[in-house]
Amino acid sequence: MRGSSGIGAVTRSTLRQQIAEALRDEVLGGRLQPGQEFTVKEIAEQYGVSATPVREALVDLSAQGLLDADQHRGFRVHEYSADDFRGMIEARSLVTDGMFHALAGGHGGFQWFDDARTAAAVAVVRRRGEEARRAAVAGDLTVLIGYDLRFWRELSTLFGNPYLVDFLHRLQVQGWVCAVQHLRRLPDLRGELWSGHTDLVDALTRRDLKAARAILAGYSAHSLALIERLAAG
Repeated sequence: MRGSSGIGAVTRSTLRQQIAEALRDEVLGGRLQPGQEFTVKEIAEQYGVSATPVREALVDLSAQGLLDADQHRGFRVHEYSADDFRGMIEARSLVTDGMFHALAGGHGGFQWFDDARTAAAVAVVRRRGEEARRAAVAGDLTVLIGYDLRFWRELSTLFGNPYLVDFLHRLQVQGWVCAVQHLRRLPDLRGELWSGHTDLVDALTRRDLKAARAILAGYSAHSLALIERLAAG
């Protein structure tokens, strides 16, 4: 784990969130391995802070499904299986299909692409997708995860439902936590990672729901096949 320099000088009000984000990055970066155990005291000493914000941060991460709490032994990184990953993919497919169904039914419909403010937001999402695509093609997993999470959060925000945004973000984080333990064993990830972010935005911008659904179906199939292959050894 990183030392206290990973947190920096922060105010009390932001400390809980920054510790949670730093530890989440440790898990996503593969530096905290599935099943690895630690205590509130160890994390507090690592970052040079008091126990209270650390405990709060660890409880937050437990609520997100990234950690398991044991009242006698502290916390440990949650261990996801390939079956768990399949469930995440299925849940994500249901959520995104619901998003597209809302568009097709006119609930906020395609007209939001004709609004200048939203069109500008879509352009930002596409640029985020371009960065994710470049990272995927280059096989840079760390950079890809960061841009991918931001891409999906910003894209889902356009649908105007904060509950959907939070749920989809949680699924994406959990999916990456499950996937990185397998992906980081590969010496070269070029050609292995999904890179269809901009294709998806372009399909939605064209009002082509059929193409958008096909792109996401391909994303799900690709991700699931890759993780199941790696999990099988």
